[in-house]
Amino acid sequence: MGFIKISSTNLNQFIGRVIKRIRCNHGLEHATLHVLAQRKPNTSLAGQSDYWGFWIIGDVNSKEVLESAQAALQRLQAGESQLAVHPYCGTNLVASAILGSLAGLSVLIGGGKRTRSKIERIPLAVALVSLSLVLARPFGIWLQEHLTTSADAADLQIQSVRPIQRGWMRAQRVNTRG
Repeated sequence: MGFIKISSTNLNQFIGRVIKRIRCNHGLEHATLHVLAQRKPNTSLAGQSDYWGFWIIGDVNSKEVLESAQAALQRLQAGESQLAVHPYCGTNLVASAILGSLAGLSVLIGGGKRTRSKIERIPLAVALVSLSLVLARPFGIWLQEHLTTSADAADLQIQSVRPIQRGWMRAQRVNTRG
């Protein structure tokens, strides 16, 4: 049995390429959701991205998703980078959870050991968690812009769109290359 020797430089480059690809697919997923929302208002949709492409979950067909994804890709390549960020992205939920948890934890840690002093700090906890939820929206947008999505779709191509039905759930699988 032999082992493949991989240098840390090669591993870092590989991981960097994987992350970049996922971020690009995530940006194209968001852009596709924006286009679909314009074309099919009041349709409840969701998405999820990975290295090979993304899923669009909801009541849309493959033709609608393909046309919307192609339009979204063209718009990203034309410089409409704002399409890569979506207000309902899961990243925003994570930002809320992080900031809310830190706010609540900071109040509990600073409250001393007595139960009474912890109870007296509940209004402060509510205020800080509320403030953190207000700040979470711009923080989530920042996280999308800098960490979880990329509008750099220059090398991205749409390979295929295929429908998937699992019970009541309809989804479209969009495979990309690039």
